[in-house]
Amino acid sequence: DLPAHQHPHEQITYIIEGQLDMTIGGVLYNLSAGMGHVIPPNTPHSAIALTDCVVIDTFSPVREDYK
Repeated sequence: DLPAHQHPHEQITYIIEGQLDMTIGGVLYNLSAGMGHVIPPNTPHSAIALTDCVVIDTFSPVREDYK
């Protein structure tokens, strides 16, 4: 599980496998394989994995702390 946080980067989360509940800006999204969501910069978000998940997260601009 990922506690609520925010950052100045736009984030795109794409679900490869599994089911993930994401709360983005106070709205709950039930995401499963083949689905994704764009998280605007500085928007609070959190996630709870309902099953084992494989997820691709991309950030713009690049997150220097992930290099």
